Amino acid sequence: MTEQTTTHEFQAETKRLLEIVINSLYTERDIFIRELISNSSDALEKMRHESLTKDDVFDAHVPLEVSIELDEEKHTMTITDTGIGMTRSELETNLGTIAHSGSGNFVAELAEAARKDVNLIGQFGVGFYAAFMAGKKVTVQSRSWDGSEGNEWVSEGAGSYTISDAPGLHRGTRVIIDLKEDAYDYALKWKVEGIIKQYSTFVPFPIKLEGDTVNTVQAIWTRSKNEISDEEYNEFYKFVGNAMDEPHYRLHFSVDAPLAINAVLFVPKENFESMGFGRIDPGVNLYCQRILIDQHSENILPEWLRFLKGVVDSDDLPLNISRQALQDNALVMKLRKVITKRFLKFLSEEAKRDSDYYLDFWNTFGIYIKEGVTSGYEFQKELAQLVRFESSRSEDGKPTSLADYVERMGEGQEEIYYINGPNRAAIEAGPYVEMFTKKEIEILYTMEPIDDFVLSYLGEFEGKKLVSADRADLDLSKSGETETDTDEEKSDKLSDEAGNDLTAWLKKTLADKVADVIESKRLVDSPAMIVNPDGHMTSSMERIMAASRMEKGLTPETSTKNLEINLASPLIKQLADLVKSDEDFAADVAAQIYDNAMIQAGLVVDPMVMVERNYKILNKAVGA
Repeated sequence: MTEQTTTHEFQAETKRLLEIVINSLYTERDIFIRELISNSSDALEKMRHESLTKDDVFDAHVPLEVSIELDEEKHTMTITDTGIGMTRSELETNLGTIAHSGSGNFVAELAEAARKDVNLIGQFGVGFYAAFMAGKKVTVQSRSWDGSEGNEWVSEGAGSYTISDAPGLHRGTRVIIDLKEDAYDYALKWKVEGIIKQYSTFVPFPIKLEGDTVNTVQAIWTRSKNEISDEEYNEFYKFVGNAMDEPHYRLHFSVDAPLAINAVLFVPKENFESMGFGRIDPGVNLYCQRILIDQHSENILPEWLRFLKGVVDSDDLPLNISRQALQDNALVMKLRKVITKRFLKFLSEEAKRDSDYYLDFWNTFGIYIKEGVTSGYEFQKELAQLVRFESSRSEDGKPTSLADYVERMGEGQEEIYYINGPNRAAIEAGPYVEMFTKKEIEILYTMEPIDDFVLSYLGEFEGKKLVSADRADLDLSKSGETETDTDEEKSDKLSDEAGNDLTAWLKKTLADKVADVIESKRLVDSPAMIVNPDGHMTSSMERIMAASRMEKGLTPETSTKNLEINLASPLIKQLADLVKSDEDFAADVAAQIYDNAMIQAGLVVDPMVMVERNYKILNKAVGA
C-alpha cells in the first residue's frame, strides 16, 4: 500500500482555541491527564457495547484497558486505549474541528476567560486539546474497530495537522505527547500516579501505569446495595474518607428523577472540629460518569453537612463543568437539594429505628444540625425533626425530640417552652421553672450557646410556637393545672395595696436598671426574677451577643429588663416592711435582689459593686 500523508488546516475556531490553550495560564494544568483518560474510557465503553452486539469485532481478544507509558529521557507520555478507535475521516472530524454548537461564541467566551485567568479547560470542555497544555507536539495513532487500516494524526498546535497511513496498529487509540520543557515532570511516575488517583480512580476500566494497575478501588456506588458487603463499604469509606475506623452511619441510594444520582454517604464516628483541629473541609467528592469533577466539593451539600464523607455521581452534569460554574449551575443546585433532603430523611428514619444510636450521632454531630437550622429556611422542616434537647421529663443526659414533646403536651397547652442555663442542675434550681414544675408542664432545657438561636429560628414546630420561659409576656394560665390560688395562698401574699406600693417603690428605686417591676404570676418560692420585655431576645442570646462584642473590643450593649417579684415570698414581704422603717437599707436590699436575679438569668453584673453592697448588708444583719 502506498503511504498517503495529507496536510490540513485547522478550522478557524479550533486554531483560535489552540492559541488560547497554548499561551494562557492554567490553574489546574494536571487536568489534561484526566481529559485524555476520560476520552479513553468513553472509547472503551463504546467498544464494550459493540462487542456485546456485534460478532465481527476487530481484535476481539484484546482486553479493554488504558495503558500509560512514560519516558523521562525523551520527555514523552503515551496514553493507549483498546477502545473503539477512529477511522481517517473520524480523526479529521474529531481532532480538526470543535464539535460545539455556536463555535464562534464559544471561542469568544473562552478568550474572555483566558483574559481573566480562570480554569479554562474545566469550564469549557476542550477535551483532547488539553494535551497541548503540556505538549509541544501531540501524535495520535488510531485504528477503528471495523478493521480498516490505522492512521496517524500529528500536530504541534499551530495552524495545521497531518494525517498519514499507519499500518500494523492494533485496535484503539494511542496519544503520544512530546512534553514542553516546563512540563517534563509529567514523565515522572509518582506525579502521574497521583493525578490518576485523584481524578480517575473510579474509571471502570483498568488504568495501567508502566504495567502497574493504578485504579484498584471499585466504584461501589454503581453496584446494587444487595451485592456489597459491610466489609466492602467499610474499606471504601476508609479510602474516600481517609479514615482508620468504621463509619457511624452509611447511606447508599440511587434516583433517576429529577436527576440521575448515585451516592454513597458516610457519617464518621468522630467530630474532629470538636477536638480542636479547626474547621474541616467538605468530605464529599462530586463525580460525573466516575470521573472526578469537584474534590471536597463545596457546592454539592450545604456547608453544615461538611462532616459527611463519600461520593456523589450524576450522569446529568456536564463532565467538563468547572468549580466556578458549579456554584451557579441550576443542575447542581437541584442536585444539592435532592441529596440533602434524602440524607435528612435517612437521619429521621434512623432516629425512629434506633433512638439510642441516633443520640450517639446527635451528641457528636448535633452542632452541625443546629448550624443548619440557623443557616436558612430551606431545610428547617426536616431539621426540626432531628434536633434534641433535654427536658424536665427526660432522663439526665438523654435529650428528647420536639415531636415527643408535642405528643406529651397536656390539654390546653399550645406552646412549647424552653429555658436556658449552664447545666440541668442550675436550670432546675432557678426561678424560671417553678411554675412549670407546679403545673407539671414540660420545659426544654437549652444548655449550649447556640440553642436559643436554634429555637428562635425555628419559631414553631407542628403549629406550636416555641417560647422562652424568660419572656415578660409568658402566660401559663391556660396550660397545665388550671386551679386559681387557694385562700391560704392568697393570705400568704402582700395585700393588693401593699403590693402596688412596693412595686411602685422598686420601680422608682431601680429606675436606672429596670424597665418595669410587676407582680409575678409564675414564681412559687423564689423572691424575684429577671424577664426580657423583648419576646425575641432571650437571656442566653443576649449573653452570646455581649460576648461577641467584647471579643471585638466593643462595649456590650445593655437593655433594661423587667423585674418580677413574688408577693408571697418572705423576703419580699420583709422588704415591704423595711421600706417603711429604713428606706436606705431597703434600697440596698432591693439592689441585691436585682443583682441576684440577674445572676440567675446568667447576665452580667458589676462584681465589685455587688460584693461591697453584700458586705454592707451582712454587717447590718449581724449588728456590726
